[in-house]
Amino acid sequence: MGFVSRSRKSLHRWAVWTLVEDHLEDPAGIGFVRTYVDSPGAVGVVVLHVESLGVLKGAEPSQVNTTLVRQFRAPFGDEMWEIPAGMRDVASEPPELTAHRELAEEAGLQASVLVRLGSIASAPGITNSMVEIFAACGLSEVPIDRHGPEEQHMQIRVVSVADAIEEVRRGEITDAKTIIGLQWARDLL
Repeated sequence: MGFVSRSRKSLHRWAVWTLVEDHLEDPAGIGFVRTYVDSPGAVGVVVLHVESLGVLKGAEPSQVNTTLVRQFRAPFGDEMWEIPAGMRDVASEPPELTAHRELAEEAGLQASVLVRLGSIASAPGITNSMVEIFAACGLSEVPIDRHGPEEQHMQIRVVSVADAIEEVRRGEITDAKTIIGLQWARDLL
């Protein structure tokens, strides 16, 4: 027998998140309590400035551009460079639709091709949030529709995949979904 949840209690709810107190039992029958954030999850979009994924095969990372956004992140008290991303905060919205919506909101881009690269557990010790990572190409510009003060002051830049990965190595990009998304996109080359 494995770990079993005996009861859960909501301690606090805000926006789309809930702080949960989970009363568990380990395989030996010993009870313990864990508190975590229940989350609807998020999406991240690795923008690839090419017409189709087929043209990526054999391309050098220095020849393929990506779009990054820089926004303020309150828990760190600083701005961070990231791939366009957002919460799955619309009930029953498929992750692909959330990815298209967030790409337009944050980067002012629409993709004719959107491919799921994978999903990651963003911080499994404190939240059940899963982030679905997509690659987007076949881009066209659309009006930006930013929400909230962080997005209102967001910066956008286009950089090669090689340069973005070098920024990861130098510790200038530290966001997990961005690091993993860039590596998965590099694997498409």
